[in-house]
Amino acid sequence: MVSNFDDADRQRSDALSRTMIELADTLVHDFDVVDFLQMLSGRCVEVLGLASAGVMLHDQRDVLQVVASSDERARVLELMEIQNQEGPCLDAYRLSEPIQANAAEAASRWPIFSVRAQSFGYRTVGAIPLRLRAQTIGALNLFSTSDTQFRERDIRDAQALADIATIGLLNERALREARLVAEQLQYALASRVTIEQAKGIIAVNLKCDVDAAFQHMRGYARRRGLRLGDVASDVIHGDLTATAFTDG
Repeated sequence: MVSNFDDADRQRSDALSRTMIELADTLVHDFDVVDFLQMLSGRCVEVLGLASAGVMLHDQRDVLQVVASSDERARVLELMEIQNQEGPCLDAYRLSEPIQANAAEAASRWPIFSVRAQSFGYRTVGAIPLRLRAQTIGALNLFSTSDTQFRERDIRDAQALADIATIGLLNERALREARLVAEQLQYALASRVTIEQAKGIIAVNLKCDVDAAFQHMRGYARRRGLRLGDVASDVIHGDLTATAFTDG
C-alpha cells in the first residue's frame, strides 16, 4: 500500500518535473521575460506549497527592481523591501546564497519588513539567488503562512527552479552579447511599470481587484501570442478597452 506521504511526495516530484520542462520550453529566441518570471512565481507557489512568491532583478545600475509577483500582497511586500533596503531578497542577492527566517528571526533581522510580512499572514520567509556561476542577477522571494521553516528539499527545489530561470535570462546568445542581456532586463523592468498602470485601468473598468485584472491581461496576451508589455501599452493608450478582456 502506498502511503499518503509517498503519494504526496510523488505528486510534488511530478509537478517539479513538469515545471522544469515548462520553463525550459519557454527558452526560445524571443521569449517574454515578464511572463516567464510570472510563470516562475506561480509555479513556485504550486510546487513548494507557498502562500506567495516573487522575483526581483537588478537593473543597469545594479539596483534590484520588482519584476514578477504571484499576487498583490507579494508585490507590495517586495516594493517595501526595496524602499527600506531590508528583507530576504536583498540579502540573498547580496550574499548570493539562500536565505530564510521564521517570524522571530525576521523581526530581529528585518524589523520594518517583518511587521508588514506578518500583517499579510506570512510566518516564514526566504529568498533564493538567481545566479549562474559567479554572476547573480536577482533573487526569488518565498513567502509561507506556516511557522515551519523550509526544508532542505524545499530550498534545493527552489534553487533548481531559480537556476533554470537564470539560464533562461542569461542564455547562450545573451552570454555572447552582454548588451542584449541589459536590453532584455531593462525591457522587463520598463514593461512592469506599464503593466502596473494597465492593471489599475482594467481593475477600475471591470470593477475587479488588481490580481484579477492582471490575469485578464495575461490571458489575453497568451491567447494571441502577444507580449504583456505591448498589451499593457495598448490599454494605457486607449487602443485596447476593458471589453476586450471579457469577450474571450
